Amino acid sequence: MGVFAYRATLADQREESGSIIADSPRQARDLLRARGLNVHLVEEQAERNKRQQWNRPVFGRAHSGKLVGFVRELSTLLSVGIPLLEALDTISEQYKGKFRACVLMLRDQVAAGANLADAMRQQQQLFDEMCISITEVGENAGTLEEALENIADFKERHRQLSGKIGTALLYPVIVLCLGMGASVFLMTYVVPNLLQTLTEIGKELPWATRMVRAASDFLLDWWWLLLGGLGGAILTFHLITHNEVGKYRWHRILLKLPLIGELIRKQAVSRIAMVISALIRNGVTFDHALQIAQRTTSNRVIRLALKKCESAVCGGRDIGQSLGDSGAFPLAAVKVFSVGQQSGQMEPMLDRLASDYDKQVQTAAQRLTAVLEPILILVLAVVVGMIAFATILPILEAGDVL
Repeated sequence: MGVFAYRATLADQREESGSIIADSPRQARDLLRARGLNVHLVEEQAERNKRQQWNRPVFGRAHSGKLVGFVRELSTLLSVGIPLLEALDTISEQYKGKFRACVLMLRDQVAAGANLADAMRQQQQLFDEMCISITEVGENAGTLEEALENIADFKERHRQLSGKIGTALLYPVIVLCLGMGASVFLMTYVVPNLLQTLTEIGKELPWATRMVRAASDFLLDWWWLLLGGLGGAILTFHLITHNEVGKYRWHRILLKLPLIGELIRKQAVSRIAMVISALIRNGVTFDHALQIAQRTTSNRVIRLALKKCESAVCGGRDIGQSLGDSGAFPLAAVKVFSVGQQSGQMEPMLDRLASDYDKQVQTAAQRLTAVLEPILILVLAVVVGMIAFATILPILEAGDVL
């Protein structure tokens, strides 16, 4: 039997979509028609997942909050003795759209005899490998509700950690964009109109005004060249970082940047420590946890270091030495992994490391914002002030002459 996604309309012309278990598409259509549905589309879910693979990351981000709520509610219902199928039916009534379709598909697969973890594997646009692995271990150990609660706790903590650097830089970026926009407006509209009358008089302009006027004329005459150059630079950067070699080199450059590089490194290490600790706590082996941590890490330099660490673990070598040789991990993190391996207390030590680095990232991001804000404001004030001074200066000189 297979899982088929469908789209149909009810008797009152309301649209309905979901999934159904059947031996063939024809049988799926017959079952749907028996429900009184007017069937428009029936396709195998595996083919649909492949066709929609391009939008998986966006789908996951858009429903991350719903996912946390779904997992926590499912854990709560299971903990009070409600059967899994009834719990999924209850939760599905609370959602709409694509997320509800995924929950219904999950329910249909479980009803067909699949384990919850196997059903999650068919919904990888929503459930990552860490969720699937912890769920599988929980099902095998008979502690599914505890495993789901741990997943929800991890997801909430991960959401709080993610994006702290971007949030810290959001205000400076907004200030920079607004300042650049104001400068371009002054240079392309205000300056030419104000200086036009003075130019017609034939009076020699001060040197500052001549510089600003030259820059204004260049923007007006060659704006297409500037836009083309900017577009070419963005396209070149995209092509360079589109392959693995280019991504690796770019990520290595990011890690070497002052201030920003250390923030990126510590944020990535904190996330890795959280993932590995959560997996070990739920019974996943350390080598498998390393494999999952690799796929949850976007930085290619740190991912390669984890891959080398996995090879070292499989070969019976020391974890700390492998991470230290890579140069991608801070020395404190390397020491924590090494001591955790020797003492057998890897999980609590990684929890402490993740918590400590989380605090360091938050503090460093706040300091970075506090430093960037006055610098950007000062630079923009100087630029706008120079434009205003160069514009007003010839007007004042003309007034003195009069």
